[in-house]
Amino acid sequence: MRAISWIAVNVFKESVRDRVPYNLAFFAVLLIGASYLLGQLTAGQDVKIIKDLGLAATTVFGLFIAIFIGIGLVSKEVERRSIYALLAKPVRRSELVAGKYAGLVLTVLVNLAVMGAMVYVVLAWLSWGQPAEVHRSWDAPATDPRLLVAMFLVFVQLTLVIAIALFFSTFASPLLAAAFTAALFIAGHFTADLQHLESVVRSPAVALMSNGLYHVLPDFALFDVNAAVVHGQPVAPNRVALAVGYAILYSGGLLGLAVLIFSRRDFK
Repeated sequence: MRAISWIAVNVFKESVRDRVPYNLAFFAVLLIGASYLLGQLTAGQDVKIIKDLGLAATTVFGLFIAIFIGIGLVSKEVERRSIYALLAKPVRRSELVAGKYAGLVLTVLVNLAVMGAMVYVVLAWLSWGQPAEVHRSWDAPATDPRLLVAMFLVFVQLTLVIAIALFFSTFASPLLAAAFTAALFIAGHFTADLQHLESVVRSPAVALMSNGLYHVLPDFALFDVNAAVVHGQPVAPNRVALAVGYAILYSGGLLGLAVLIFSRRDFK
């Protein structure tokens, strides 16, 4: 555990020194600011637009951080040959993988916290000084606490993306790892269509393949509650618990495979 903590802290420090998180957070803040300006052009829908674009910004830029740093967690050490120095220390390969994962999860958490705080700042500024009639016309308060639920599920979703990126980084090049991770993220939002495909097509082989893909591909639609939160609808606690449990199990399986592959690699 001590080795994992040490590796995680070093990954976090290295990520903080990298320009990528700062640039992505900066552009996220700009997008959130732009959502405020766009909201001013849409009468009565400004709060919804800011919430929607704010959540979208935290998701997209958090995704960029998770992928473009995650794919280099292992491959970068191999390319720089610093992997030899790490393995020469009393550190198991499983601890190295777990530490890399924990460090990037911490990095994403800090970046999402900053972007989420900016969303609330913009919403608070918007609602300040507005008459009571305007407040009553909104589906939910501007600084709705339920936004935290959506942001939390964005974070949980990104922990799964990090596990996917780390898994591919143990055996693929950074370019291929990024492509595979992005492809799984996109496909994971359409898994429900695969479940219903067998009722549309007549081919048993296609139906069997779609059903298999449905159970293998990650279901990222499970984490998407943005539309409900933006329109002031409650998010059931069992939905949140299911999403968290799913992410833990799927990420745990991917990390186990990553450790298995990484343990079998010969760096001599």
